[in-house]
Amino acid sequence: MASRHGQVPAVVFAWESRIPFVPWTIVPYWSIDLFYAASFFLCATRRELDRHALRLLSAQVIAVACFLLWPLRFSFERPPTTGAAGWLFDVLLGFDKPFNQGAVAAHRAAGRAVGGLCAARARCVARRAAWVGRAYRGLGADDLPAPFRRCPDRPAGRLAVRLAVARTRADAVRCMAAGARPAPLAAGRAVPYRRSDAGPYCGGAGRGRAVAGLLPALSLGLVALAYAGLGPAAFQKGPDGRLTVAARWLMGPYLTAAWLNSRLWTRKSPRPVEVADGVWLGRVPASGLPPSLRGVVDTCAELSCRVPGVDYAGVPMLDMVAPPAAALRRAAAAIEAGRTRGAVLACCALGYSRSAASVATLLLASGRAGSVGKAVEIVRAARPAIVLGDAHLAAIASAADGAR
Repeated sequence: MASRHGQVPAVVFAWESRIPFVPWTIVPYWSIDLFYAASFFLCATRRELDRHALRLLSAQVIAVACFLLWPLRFSFERPPTTGAAGWLFDVLLGFDKPFNQGAVAAHRAAGRAVGGLCAARARCVARRAAWVGRAYRGLGADDLPAPFRRCPDRPAGRLAVRLAVARTRADAVRCMAAGARPAPLAAGRAVPYRRSDAGPYCGGAGRGRAVAGLLPALSLGLVALAYAGLGPAAFQKGPDGRLTVAARWLMGPYLTAAWLNSRLWTRKSPRPVEVADGVWLGRVPASGLPPSLRGVVDTCAELSCRVPGVDYAGVPMLDMVAPPAAALRRAAAAIEAGRTRGAVLACCALGYSRSAASVATLLLASGRAGSVGKAVEIVRAARPAIVLGDAHLAAIASAADGAR
């Protein structure tokens, strides 16, 4: 699926190129697979086993979900490697391929989950050997000396495990409140309570709420990443106006709320209005368009736009923030190009901000309005509920200057 993208980027800091390549680190990297299999035999009870499996599954689901949304390439080319280490690298790269630097690495997330359980057992059996497990886990799960994922993946893998074990904390607190005790080991020892490592696996009343809250938390987390720097591309809106299946599933709770919000705010003005010269303004259409409209310029990033039978152009922008001048310039050009083939609709979730700013940019750049204030006044006369702040006005002026 990653190979279907036109361009798959790599996220890397310049200083990371100075991290030395240490070939033998491939050995602890591979050995994590053995610890993965062995970890299931370290569980003392059926409930502990089920919880460990659920933790691993949750970490994998989070990692794969992020990979589907944001696949990344390897950061560096591997230097020539011979001997046993070279053979292990060749075997790994035979199925790993170049798209292995996912936003959250499944290997790192699973390695931390397995390492947490192994470290907890080591502390119970031999406290003095705990540092050995931590050091080995660092080599295998974090693999910084090896040319796989680099530093951006470190906090992401840790976050994935934190989300995966969140339900364990809730159950531990409930267990302690009820006076329950941790499950004993075969050697008569007890697994100590830990913040994020393997804790007690008792009580199940809180698990349903934790699982039910995982998808909304993941959805809002992905949206937060879009506003933190990934931009509109995080919503994976295609040239046909539809979000990808992965985006619709992973961001489902947020997308549902965004759609309901758009319908509630525009329930009194659901239909588009003409602003000037065949340019119409409105919300993202739910179905077909009025017969007079022959094209759509969609500036909404988070909602799919289904308009069969008309020309479609998408310039996705994020909601609730002033659009970049370059995006407004592209949207204005698309509106002008579409208008030559008939009346065109400029739309966003509500038709109040992003699309309104795009139409105002067109009016100013084409000379239909002599100033930003006049352009906004024309748009507001047709659709009084538009919301354009000072940052929007500055972006409109900058976009219009660049289009002239």
